[in-house]
Amino acid sequence: MTTSTAAVADLVRIDLDADGVALVRLNRPERMNALDGAMFDAILAAQERLQSLPGLRAVVLAGEGRAFCAGIDIGHFERLLREGKVGSGVDLGERSGGTGITLLERTHGIANGPQQVVLGWRSLPVPVVAALHGVVFGGGLQIALGADLRIAHPATRLSVLEVAWGLVPDMAGMALMRELLRGDVLRDLVYTGREVHGDEAVALGLATRTADDPLAEARAWAAAVARHSPQAVRAAKRLLNVALDGAPPADVLMAEAREQHVLLGSDEQIATVRARLKR
Repeated sequence: MTTSTAAVADLVRIDLDADGVALVRLNRPERMNALDGAMFDAILAAQERLQSLPGLRAVVLAGEGRAFCAGIDIGHFERLLREGKVGSGVDLGERSGGTGITLLERTHGIANGPQQVVLGWRSLPVPVVAALHGVVFGGGLQIALGADLRIAHPATRLSVLEVAWGLVPDMAGMALMRELLRGDVLRDLVYTGREVHGDEAVALGLATRTADDPLAEARAWAAAVARHSPQAVRAAKRLLNVALDGAPPADVLMAEAREQHVLLGSDEQIATVRARLKR
């Protein structure tokens, strides 16, 4: 069953300010923004809208209510047990009440739907900063990992929680955490499912920094990004995605040259230089 357009828009809200910063809010506060099929649909729809949103310069990703995201909705597992739907043949849509998603099917390039819910933030043309508070568990943590930066309240609780439910991280978390964490640290978090708080998350690499008001800090960071040349910022994100995804040095060097070839001497670059010289 496909979630209605109205319900999708309500579950993930997008507000674009005059400076081109979009505040994207997971909006299921009564369930701590827990993920079910409808939330997956809503996040994918929001990412699709942001891809072509006019004037977009940066994105702030946050959660309404007491938490950023508590991970997969516990009701999902309760329904599985109650209905006797166990085993790999049951797709996510049948389990969770949203669009059917078969995990082995590549529906978004190299990814399935739940993986795209995370990778979609990386593939947006502008930087994304996540403001983390409350709990950031399991799938919620993996969504946060899709952002370029993560700013967390010191009391935020983060966990690679999948092992507690007899599962493994499967929403691109493994691909993204290997960029951020040492191998032994990653193994520790995945094998134990232990919680870490904001300061430890920063020390380990799960979060970028802490702030007493992560949303305000994230919005200030996004506003600073939005003041720079949109053309240069978008080029920088493309280039960083190539470099940090493990491309061979020769490919990174060529990507640098291609991006700079387009930027250097362009109308926007010349206007940026003139404005800076005036200051």
